[in-house]
Amino acid sequence: MAPPIIAAEALTKDYHLGPHTVHALRGVSVTIERGEFVAVMGPSGSGKSTFMNLLGGLDTPSAGRYVLDGEDVAGLGSDRLARIRNAKIGFVFQQFNLLPRTSALENVELPLLYAGLSARERRARARERLASVGLADREDHHPSQLSGGQQQRVAIARALVNDPAVILADEPTGNLDTRTSVELLALLQRLNRSGLTIVLVTHEPDIAAYAGRVLTFRDGRLRADERAPVPRDAETALASLPEEALA
Repeated sequence: MAPPIIAAEALTKDYHLGPHTVHALRGVSVTIERGEFVAVMGPSGSGKSTFMNLLGGLDTPSAGRYVLDGEDVAGLGSDRLARIRNAKIGFVFQQFNLLPRTSALENVELPLLYAGLSARERRARARERLASVGLADREDHHPSQLSGGQQQRVAIARALVNDPAVILADEPTGNLDTRTSVELLALLQRLNRSGLTIVLVTHEPDIAAYAGRVLTFRDGRLRADERAPVPRDAETALASLPEEALA
């Protein structure tokens, strides 16, 4: 049996603000298997964003152990951590984080600049990823020429371009309307069914309902770890949305 894609053991993060210490994460232990779709929930200040930053290698823990795809990354230096992050993790953010004066295709190519591929290989792979998210006909468009949902699809294509082991999505539907949010979740579910591991941070129970497992944080601790026998299906939800949500 393959080892978990993510294994955190007593993961802790403290921030020191002058004479004060903020305990953002308090000894969290959790494993995520390959191919899971996991939602991470909790109120503001619960530790969910700190947890996501540690999983993504955007921050380092104060204590504890973190194994990503078989490699212990908790104590790695910044250069090595950056290389692992670029190779194994695809990020999707609420604000899309696209370069405004760069085409959709060039935005998707960006992570490949560090992968040592030729310009032709980069372009071909970026085109494939844009096609996989339904934007083959938008590759020359700049972000300002795309809707919010299309911009997030470009961001997902960019996250996929290095064939990551995990997609980490931080409030990816936060700036989208109801229908566009569900369309995006349908795309994430299709990717997950193809075998991709997805970890999604959200504060909305309606969004978490599409995941197969929900981790709930409060006060820096993991308070609940619940599995959904039958997650909500986004394609089915799209078909049943009321007319006013289609505008």
